[in-house]
Amino acid sequence: MFFQAFFIFSLLFLSSDAAVLDFCVGDLSVPDGPGGYACKKPSAVTANDFVFSGLATPVKLNPLIKAAVTPAFAPQFPGLNGLGISMARLDLAIGGVIPMHTHPGASEVLYVVTGEICAGFISSSDNKVFFKNLKQGDIMVFPQGLLHFQINSGKTTGLAIVSFSSPTPGLQITDFALFANDLATELVQATTFLDAATIKKLKGVLGGTN
Repeated sequence: MFFQAFFIFSLLFLSSDAAVLDFCVGDLSVPDGPGGYACKKPSAVTANDFVFSGLATPVKLNPLIKAAVTPAFAPQFPGLNGLGISMARLDLAIGGVIPMHTHPGASEVLYVVTGEICAGFISSSDNKVFFKNLKQGDIMVFPQGLLHFQINSGKTTGLAIVSFSSPTPGLQITDFALFANDLATELVQATTFLDAATIKKLKGVLGGTN
């Protein structure tokens, strides 16, 4: 009984002494780690740390995919650091595509602002495909870590806003992972069942070697 009472008292004592942080604005002057950025000194935090205007206008479209992604992650928006949320803007020209990719660190919610976007993901258990042609006002969720894509399926430009369950969701685009590096063509061929000519062509387009 004594030890139980002592244990409860100790927990109460420790909790009363613990510091509660309202926020942890990222200090971008130092590298981030698995837990995010270190906190900026409270005296250096301003209202500007909690405001980001970068989603108001799109960045230049990538000519290869006819699309652009404008992120509002912790490196661009340090006020998000430690809060478990972030956003991005997707702009897709007619025929534009966000290639098959994953976000290892977050689930994603997509909201179609204008246009029509065909979007989907592939389950890891049985490779089942879930896709839908989304129209203005539609929302779709993509579970964390699963391969997914977005394609402009309409006759006008498409705009979407996406949110993530992490300030640094991470990104790996499948095509670039396979063909934008120096992994030997023979190894890519053995692991993808593609012929060497196709692999070399894709490496040429995406900047890979070997």
